[in-house]
Formats: sequence, structure tokens, C-alpha cells
Amino acid sequence: MLDLGISKIALIGVVALIVIGPEKLPRVARTLGTMLGKAQRYVADVKAEVNRSMDLDELKKMKETMEDAARGVEQSVQSSAIDFEKDWNNTTAGLMGDEAVKPWEPPPPSYKHPGKKWRLKQTAMPQWYKSKSGTRTRALSGAARVARYRPKPLN
Repeated sequence: MLDLGISKIALIGVVALIVIGPEKLPRVARTLGTMLGKAQRYVADVKAEVNRSMDLDELKKMKETMEDAARGVEQSVQSSAIDFEKDWNNTTAGLMGDEAVKPWEPPPPSYKHPGKKWRLKQTAMPQWYKSKSGTRTRALSGAARVARYRPKPLN
């Protein structure tokens, strides 16, 4: 990287003031600053993209290892379930006599009504409290509001 000290920056500024002139120097400095800012943002974006791709690669590797571990666990569970079923069939073979032993199946679930009134609005504040405190319990449409609050004609 460049080794710029305060003295070198001051020398560059004096040379730029002489070469460019005092009228154009602020505009050139502003343009140079915006270009430097754009370059820094571009470099930061490239760094962020590289970091994201590296993180993505690491996540892919981690996903593959987790999937391999899950497959191994699944295979071990399946093999132990097969061994258990064989042992179970061997143990229960003579208990029922000639009948074949059927695996136990749970009964189908019966329908239970949820007991809710779906069209009834459930509110946190009781209705008697709303009527006592004067809280509106029903919303009025625009036409109903106009009709309710229209001034009475003078006869």
C-alpha cells in the first residue's frame, strides 16, 4: 500500500493547487472524493460477495454431513426395528395357538366437535362493561353515520 504521511499529502495538495488552480480545485476534489467513495463501496461489495459464497460453500458442506448422519441414523433405526419385529414374532408365535398374531393397530380417531361458535366474535372486554362505560359496540356505515348526526330541520 502507499505510505502517505501528512507531509506528503500536504505536498500533493500544494502541487494540485498550483497545477489546477484555486477555482477548479474544490470541484476536482469533490469529484475525486465521490470516485474514491464509489471505489470503496465496490471493493466492499466484492468482499461481501466473496464472504457470502464462502459461507454458502460451508453451509452446503454442513448440509451434506447432516444428511449423511441422518441417513445413518435412519438405517440403524430401520435395522433395529426389523430385528425387534423378528424377535417379537418369535416370542409371540406360540401364545395365540393357531391364530396368526396381528400387529396392534390403534382405533381410528373419532370426530370431536370443537364447541366453538365460529360466527360469534370473542372479545376481551365484557359486553356489560362496554355498555356501562359508553364504548361503541357496533360500527356505523358512512350513510348511517350521516343519517344519525344530520341536524334536525327547524319547523
